[in-house]
Amino acid sequence: MRQIALSLSLAGLAFVMTAIWGGPLLRILRHYKIGKIIRVEEPGHHSVKMGTPTMGGVLFILPVLLFNGVLNAVALIGVDSGTGSSVLLPMLVMIAYAILGAVDDWEGIHGKRKGDGMRARTKFMAQVVLALGTAYVLKYMMNVPDLYVPGLYFEIELGAWYVPIAAFIIVAESNAINFTDGLDGLAGLIAATAIAAFGGIALMQEQIFLARFCFILVGALFGFLWFNVHPAELFMGDTGSLPLGAVLAVVALMTGQWPMLLIIGIIPLAEMVSDVIQILYFKWTKGKRFFKMAPIHLHFELIGWSEMQVVQRFWLIGLMAALIGIGLSQV
Repeated sequence: MRQIALSLSLAGLAFVMTAIWGGPLLRILRHYKIGKIIRVEEPGHHSVKMGTPTMGGVLFILPVLLFNGVLNAVALIGVDSGTGSSVLLPMLVMIAYAILGAVDDWEGIHGKRKGDGMRARTKFMAQVVLALGTAYVLKYMMNVPDLYVPGLYFEIELGAWYVPIAAFIIVAESNAINFTDGLDGLAGLIAATAIAAFGGIALMQEQIFLARFCFILVGALFGFLWFNVHPAELFMGDTGSLPLGAVLAVVALMTGQWPMLLIIGIIPLAEMVSDVIQILYFKWTKGKRFFKMAPIHLHFELIGWSEMQVVQRFWLIGLMAALIGIGLSQV
């Protein structure tokens, strides 16, 4: 009970810190004209979002790094800070993918490829390299459990296959959250729910430090959502979505319960799969579309759902999926 109370307290502090410095960050982003560029093919009412400050991922990333960095620094001098070296890898992954996302955002706003960002191949290769390095550390330096499957009371060893599988999961989840980031509050709500779910799983596994990292991130995300809910004053951009997805995958891998991503992360999965289906169907039929628009949240907007309806209904599905995933992880 004490561990739960402390984790929730840290989440509350992270929320307050994030919410407090949101105003100054907005002024900085507006001053440097770091605003969202809307694709021409998006639903017409999205045009009102043109110029809304983006790269808002730094709003929740910096408090998370600060909180965990201070707690680790305190631990180095022998004080029980409630954190540990197990959170260093998620922190490094967050930094690395945030930098990659920031470069992509900047290229799309003020770079040579204005409106497009980094070349897709360059961005993807960078994600793969980072993911392979992370997977190697998980397997051979941190010795995390390879795989737990509901109903089986033992760890399944994957051997050398773990590294490519883990790398695939990290890249896939990073892009899945990126695809989910398209409506006010959607990616933040879905990611916060999924990370809270895996934080709960980590807590039940007595991975206390990892659980606290998760709840600090959830608190910071709620602080970000203060500015991101409809009508959004701030977008997270790739600066936020890429590291969020990567960190979610790393946390899931550290618990060994990463198959639960298929359930807990059902909305990001659906967003990513819908985009793949759209591309393949378009090529196969030489120009026809399977969905009115992909990712799938845009499809539902075009069939008449309001932006708020899409966000609320997707979040309800994500919340129920998270509860189911937590339950299955304990079978």
